[in-house]
Amino acid sequence: MRKKVAIVILNWNGREMLAKYLPSVLQYSRDEATVYVADNASTDDSLSLLREHFPEVRLIMLEKNWGFAEGYNQALRQIDSEYYLLLNSDIEVTHHWLEPMTEYMDAHPEVAACQPKLLSVSDKDRFEYAGASGGFLDRLGYPFCRGRVFDTVELDNGQYDYQTEILWATGAALMIRSKDYWDVKGLDARFFAHNEEIDLCWRLRIRGRKIVCIPESYVYHVGGGTLPKSNPMKTFLNFRNNLTMLYKCLPDEELKPVMRWRWWLDYLAAWEMLILKRNVGDFKAVYRARRAFKCWRKDFEADRREIQSSRQAKIIPERRSFSLLWQYYVKGRKTFAQLP
Repeated sequence: MRKKVAIVILNWNGREMLAKYLPSVLQYSRDEATVYVADNASTDDSLSLLREHFPEVRLIMLEKNWGFAEGYNQALRQIDSEYYLLLNSDIEVTHHWLEPMTEYMDAHPEVAACQPKLLSVSDKDRFEYAGASGGFLDRLGYPFCRGRVFDTVELDNGQYDYQTEILWATGAALMIRSKDYWDVKGLDARFFAHNEEIDLCWRLRIRGRKIVCIPESYVYHVGGGTLPKSNPMKTFLNFRNNLTMLYKCLPDEELKPVMRWRWWLDYLAAWEMLILKRNVGDFKAVYRARRAFKCWRKDFEADRREIQSSRQAKIIPERRSFSLLWQYYVKGRKTFAQLP
């Protein structure tokens, strides 16, 4: 019988994560959802593990490593389900984690996607960096969350235990209607990885669809499972993709002023990485990201026209009007509750 929810875990050489965390997914989800693992042409023994120890998991074999964005697109095209739940392989789920999200989505057809509260596996009383309790953007495109602003990650004292509309839901545990996913053509494959879920959710918000955090559901996330925090490739992808997302999604009247600010701020960040952190790799990565964005910006002109023509409202409240850099570094406001 076709189940309403398809949990889809994208795997690339993640045998250890699958062995450790897939059992919790099966234990607490098998009655409500069908569990898939989409394999991005792994070269470790992930597939042997799945076939031997988790025969109930449905395997989707991809012919090469498509990355996060296109890997999911390729896999989801092969799945017939009302809701997709994109789940990282390093997530430990909890009892009854699915019901609050599914029930909310069933009751609110205007909502395209939602996420659970994301806590840290290593410190279960603390939010996890990659999504915490729901994501927002400032006016210059810097992401932050309820529970995480830049590198300040809060303890979870129940301060964000209420449902709220957000701008973006974490790709670590993202429930989305299949119709909404394909109405905006899914994740942007050109991003490969990083910022792709923010881009997807922003495009949905521009169309008037809503994104929500459901903290009654909570999961634990390892985080940083594929790339260390200071990895130059991660820095390159984050800067290039964030700029590309801004180019696609910013309203016409904001595009030039925001991009001017980002030119200065990106190069300032690069020199801060070099001088203060002695990080030559990340310094070069920012310069490469700026050049890469300039080279491929023309490839997104049609995307921008289409996105802007779909705009339902100029103002999206979850994209805040302040500068996060100013609030954090000058005003000293380090937590979500302290922000304007």
